[in-house]
Amino acid sequence: MAHTDILAKLIALRDEIRRHDYLYYVKDRPEISDSQYDQLFRDLLELEQAHPELVTTDSPSQRVGAPPLQELVKVPHEQPMLSLDSIVEEREVQAFDQRMKRELEAQSIEYSAEPKFDGLSVELTYNHGVFTRGATRGDGTIGEDVTVNLRTIRSLPLQLHAQFNLPDHLVVRGEVYMRLDDFQALNRRITEQSGDAFANPRNAASGSLRQLDSTITATRPLVVTCYEIMAVSGTVPPTHWDELETLAQWSLPVPTHRRLCTSIDEVMAFHRETESMRDQLPYEIDGVVVKVNRRDWQSRLGMKSRSPRWAIAYKFTPRKEITVVQDIVVSVGRTGTLTPVALLKPVEVGGVTISRATLHNADEVARKDIRIGDTVKVERAGDVIPAIAERVPVSGERRNASFRMPDHCPICGSAVGREGAYVYCTGQLVCGAQLKGAIEHFASKHALNIEGLGKKTVAMLVEQKLVRSLADLYRLTKDDLIKLDGFADRSATLLLESIAGSKLVSLDRFLMGLGIRQVGQHIAKVLAREFGSLDEIMSADRERLQQIREIGPEISESLEVYWSEPRNREIIAQLQELGLQVALGLGSADRRKSPLAGKTFVFTGGLDRFTRDDAQQAVETVGGRVASSVSKKTSYVVVGRDPGSKLDQARALGVTILTEQEFASLIGKEEKEIS
Repeated sequence: MAHTDILAKLIALRDEIRRHDYLYYVKDRPEISDSQYDQLFRDLLELEQAHPELVTTDSPSQRVGAPPLQELVKVPHEQPMLSLDSIVEEREVQAFDQRMKRELEAQSIEYSAEPKFDGLSVELTYNHGVFTRGATRGDGTIGEDVTVNLRTIRSLPLQLHAQFNLPDHLVVRGEVYMRLDDFQALNRRITEQSGDAFANPRNAASGSLRQLDSTITATRPLVVTCYEIMAVSGTVPPTHWDELETLAQWSLPVPTHRRLCTSIDEVMAFHRETESMRDQLPYEIDGVVVKVNRRDWQSRLGMKSRSPRWAIAYKFTPRKEITVVQDIVVSVGRTGTLTPVALLKPVEVGGVTISRATLHNADEVARKDIRIGDTVKVERAGDVIPAIAERVPVSGERRNASFRMPDHCPICGSAVGREGAYVYCTGQLVCGAQLKGAIEHFASKHALNIEGLGKKTVAMLVEQKLVRSLADLYRLTKDDLIKLDGFADRSATLLLESIAGSKLVSLDRFLMGLGIRQVGQHIAKVLAREFGSLDEIMSADRERLQQIREIGPEISESLEVYWSEPRNREIIAQLQELGLQVALGLGSADRRKSPLAGKTFVFTGGLDRFTRDDAQQAVETVGGRVASSVSKKTSYVVVGRDPGSKLDQARALGVTILTEQEFASLIGKEEKEIS
């Protein structure tokens, strides 16, 4: 057979198999029997084995899995993968509608509503119609490359339909999950092989997609549904509904159960209808996603730090079951908060076996009057966190004594204090529970970002008494680390290098890393921008702190209490003596004088010298702000690798376009700084 004839036959076989995959996995309308499909696949494999030089990455044969990976590589997202604000009550949905009308100055708004799948969010990249990369959501900015695993999912097209004006570059967001019948069959198979069954379909999907060996993923019955164009070269559909229709035309699976609603009343009707059919659906959903349909209105509404303003997750009422409280214990969190936890007689709630449930705080226990031995109603709040909804009275029962929070920390024996409804340990760094959590928090991505210092390593360092305070991290030696389980010369060297690399840190990251009560990422940035130096923050009294708009009495009191504890100041002094340098930021007065004060920056494409967090921090430090969309008010658009449609928008509007190097020069960071 001539080479051209072989190639033509290969192309025809691949197209035919792709068509049947689409009909079977996406449309649920198979046209041929399983045996006929298997014969087509065997014909393809035989022809490709005879002509390996003609095998392409988008061939259906490439779904069977690749050689195992050493690790999952971290990759930046082209656009941030934001989460959604969640609501449960109808009044909250109506408030959302009123807010949209007010901000858009519109009498009525059209919404698109679709199921909220309970799975794992992924980013899918297609170049010239061919699937080239896939990543997990991760922290929303950086995810894990799971391309080889995603290739094994039959409902994910490796090549899009070419007849529908495909863009050269397309990034799509979707959800990977497992159908309920497939999940049950998988658990049955695992149990029969004496393995540990998965707790729920979401865990099964997550564990399967993050396998290092894609041949294992290939045996797992994963499916994917797509619901958003994150980036595209060319014209973006004018509405979200058109967006879904376009994705479907390109052969990507989209939600089949969805509705275009002309009013918020229609949204609520769709929610009620979907909730009523929830148990009949072949997959897990935990609510309905509601989006303003017009994309130009979405752009006007913009984003908050972690969620879009134009969309909400309208959750279902939590599922509830009845069980018995066998004991009440107290756990100690990272910041020292003591939380009562009910140990339950195991009960299944929404497909998940629950044996523990939070009681939140002492006031909540007293209000609900929960005692050991009580019969209670348990719910999965938001279908995630188990909680006790209420006590169920039982006729003739003899109840135990009321529960009381301890006067001393169950971990270190220190006295406890009270802050509103919450009780906390005053032991701070002498408390083992707080020390582990404090180190993990100190080393976390949004704080000092010390790679390799995860939960397991921190636990070993504390339990072996190698680290008794944050300062001890900078006293560790290679000999110390090699003694630990799992450490060798190379891994010890890498961790020490990462610790050393954290010695130059921005002011807001350092404040974040200290784990001060009520001081999270946002407040840390506010303090850094307002004061500019650690010394000024430490010397600020409550009155000065409350002059800042974002800081109220509770936060100012928390800061005052923290700085008044001598051990806290002592640890900070030790850190500085050991070489940790907290970089100065611009105070509010200096930022107002900055030539970039009030300027708006938009980023598009991948950056090589900055993470998106670093770039945003750099802009904010000089008094600018970062926006997610391009408008006439945009000052600069910074262009990285493979820029999206924002570059075309910037050119059309005459906005100044900067390369990454030009951006670095503009903000005074010729060399990438560690932060």
